[in-house]
Amino acid sequence: MSNTDPMAGPHAYDQYSQNSQYPHNSPSPQNSPYPPQSPPPPRPRRERREGGARRTGLIVHTIADVAAAFLGLWILLYLLEANQGNVFVEFVHGVADWLAWWSQDVFTMDTEGLRVLLNYGLPAVIYLLVGHGISARLNRV
Repeated sequence: MSNTDPMAGPHAYDQYSQNSQYPHNSPSPQNSPYPPQSPPPPRPRRERREGGARRTGLIVHTIADVAAAFLGLWILLYLLEANQGNVFVEFVHGVADWLAWWSQDVFTMDTEGLRVLLNYGLPAVIYLLVGHGISARLNRV
């Protein structure tokens, strides 16, 4: 068998520093065969702007998800016949009404459950599609 070690001789990891400034088991930087690492260069401005666009995309994505979650929660509470006098149910209903004001009575059905499903489900789907589309566009910048 032959030794396939690319560096013959003592290695930096074999030698430990006796200098009190370094931990006992760490290699000594004076004996290291590798050049000292310099700090990374500053990021170009474009990368900084891309980071801002990604954060904005994440915010838009999250807002769309939260809006759709409130609308979906109201649909679920209504279909499960939750107590309309409960403070939490009233809060969710108020937020859902505020989010779906523009789509109220788009669908007029005889079945009340189907009407709530369609009139609150439509804005939930639209918020998801538009919010995720804007987020994807911002992430591509």
